[in-house]
Amino acid sequence: MVTLAVAAIFASVLCTASYGRLVGGKTEIEDVKTNEEVQELGRFSVEEYNQSARLRRKMEEELEFVEVVEAQQQVVSGIKYYMKISAIQSDGATRMFDSVVVVKPWLRSKRLLNFSPSSH
Repeated sequence: MVTLAVAAIFASVLCTASYGRLVGGKTEIEDVKTNEEVQELGRFSVEEYNQSARLRRKMEEELEFVEVVEAQQQVVSGIKYYMKISAIQSDGATRMFDSVVVVKPWLRSKRLLNFSPSSH
């Protein structure tokens, strides 16, 4: 039993070391504005929000993506991205939104978990 536990801990350490971060801990993403993957995930978030607004027949809510201005990532069952996104509302006002997206590359899956006006 002890050997199995030690092996599991060792495997966990190896996986953590290969990612360069702890499983479950959030890390800042550097150079967000030039990070193509993060900018694409921000665009995806706005598109998913707009699609949801269309389904609710609230077209006046449609947004235009500008850029991701801040982002963090967290290793979970996949990678969870926490982003602060700048978008233009239909009245022309620029506003900040918070978005959470989970990406599972091995499934070629990404899912918007949350998209809401930023409180700060």
